[in-house]
Amino acid sequence: MKSNYEPLGKHIQLVDYRNSEEVTSTVLGISIDKEFMPSVANVIGTDLSRYKLISKGLFACNPMHVGRDERLPIALYEKDNAAIVSPAYFMFEIIDRDVLNEEYLMMWFRRPEFDRECWFMTDGSVRGGITWDDLCRIKLPVPSYARQCEIVESYRAITDRIALKRAENDNLDATAQALYQEFFLNNPKTGEWSKGCIGDVLQLQRGHDLPRAEMHDGDYPVAGSTGTIGFHDQYTASAPVIVMGRSGNIGNPRLYLCSCWAHNTTLYVKQIFNADPMWVYFMLKNLNYDSFVGGSAVPTLNRNDVHAYGITIPPIHLQKIFGEKVMKLIRLREENISEVSQLEELQSTVLATISSR
Repeated sequence: MKSNYEPLGKHIQLVDYRNSEEVTSTVLGISIDKEFMPSVANVIGTDLSRYKLISKGLFACNPMHVGRDERLPIALYEKDNAAIVSPAYFMFEIIDRDVLNEEYLMMWFRRPEFDRECWFMTDGSVRGGITWDDLCRIKLPVPSYARQCEIVESYRAITDRIALKRAENDNLDATAQALYQEFFLNNPKTGEWSKGCIGDVLQLQRGHDLPRAEMHDGDYPVAGSTGTIGFHDQYTASAPVIVMGRSGNIGNPRLYLCSCWAHNTTLYVKQIFNADPMWVYFMLKNLNYDSFVGGSAVPTLNRNDVHAYGITIPPIHLQKIFGEKVMKLIRLREENISEVSQLEELQSTVLATISSR
């Protein structure tokens, strides 16, 4: 153990501020990604005055599910307005902020090695909890405060860049949808438009099963109903690929500009008939998939129902003009996604090297 490692308990202490005056009714939980989020607990009829009142600069963690999730949900509260968290949470503060920077400490909490150490310390219960004493025994490097600030600034610059790229993509998505609205939803339907059904312009195919144990790490994304669930060295659909959820999470079409393996929880567009792929993609994105759901306990999307759905088909020349415009936006979006992926790797590198500083 390096000489600058010190136990957490030397630098943090529990605090217990209660919502006794019912300052707020905003109840928050903590995700395994170490972010505060609206609580999913049913608090109707609950005495919220017992809940802990958290304010800017305080930390909170849920010590009860570490064994199950293999992560410790822990977060730094950074908002100006107070909120409340479960009475079962640990809520704590840094003893001396001139010695330990709160953002530096939160960076340490984000390291996979920290979660692994917490997991090793869990008790034998079904969910696996961690005690306050165990948390305090974990050691972290404490370089000079100036050095901590340098590390935080480096990490923050990467984080801010990621946020910027994601915001740009949100704007690109909104612009693309506005173009679709302008071209096809607000456009008066002249004699060039025709009536038909989705099956007239495309053929959907159910995806193919691929257990995680059989995935061989490769270049091709495995597209599941909720997004990319892994990578494989083979593909079942050639680029560009339009995929949507078939089972559980239905609809929500996604576009892959590369070939991919479409999982059996999805439907994918196997063939397009005399239509522009970008118009097909946005037409599918703008469907109301709730209308296709039956009474099954697990929502399932039947491709035959989608094929039979009636649509108005714009002329191919209008589709192609739209496709050319929107493809420029989509390529910019893909470039941003690629940059974000590289930045996230850089984030991980910064976190991994804290222990060597």
